[in-house]
Amino acid sequence: MKSKNQEFKNKFSLKSAAGILAALFILFGLTACNRDDDPKDDLPQEEMTNVILKVTDDAGTTVDYNYIIGGSSAPVIKLTDGKTYNVEAVFMNGSEDVTDEIRDAKDEHFLIYDFPKSEVTLTREDPASSTRADGAKVGLYTKWTVTKAVKSSSPVVKVTLIHEPASVNEAQNGTAWGSVTGGETDAEVTYGISN
Repeated sequence: MKSKNQEFKNKFSLKSAAGILAALFILFGLTACNRDDDPKDDLPQEEMTNVILKVTDDAGTTVDYNYIIGGSSAPVIKLTDGKTYNVEAVFMNGSEDVTDEIRDAKDEHFLIYDFPKSEVTLTREDPASSTRADGAKVGLYTKWTVTKAVKSSSPVVKVTLIHEPASVNEAQNGTAWGSVTGGETDAEVTYGISN
């Protein structure tokens, strides 16, 4: 028959072992999700502080809509029904423009633009510098043809930068322009839309 002291030691050993295993499991899970240590990751999520959409109307007037990642409010992009806009996406790390890093690794990136409550036709206008080897345009330069900016209440455009997708498709997929299989999200920002 075991003494109470032996039973206490056995219970303590099992609790200690379970605690150590749980801590190791959590630690492994956190480091497995950390992309900063990935030598192939040219632009980790932590290096983006804001995304600027430079929206230029037919008259050549450009308005910058600066989305601060982790900020308290989203900029609202003013669009007029029946108008066409040229839009350039710029990615920043503080005061440093890191968009060139996306261009340099264009085969590892792709942008998706989703207009769930608006009717906008998007055309990718990327030059060769931001066109992938598979022929798909990353989406740093786009043209938005607005049929109906405000189709229902609280319209938005969600812009998602995908890192290392297995495959990409530029075509419209529901309300989104572009789709991917695989990959990870480098940045995801949502702007409001108004007339």
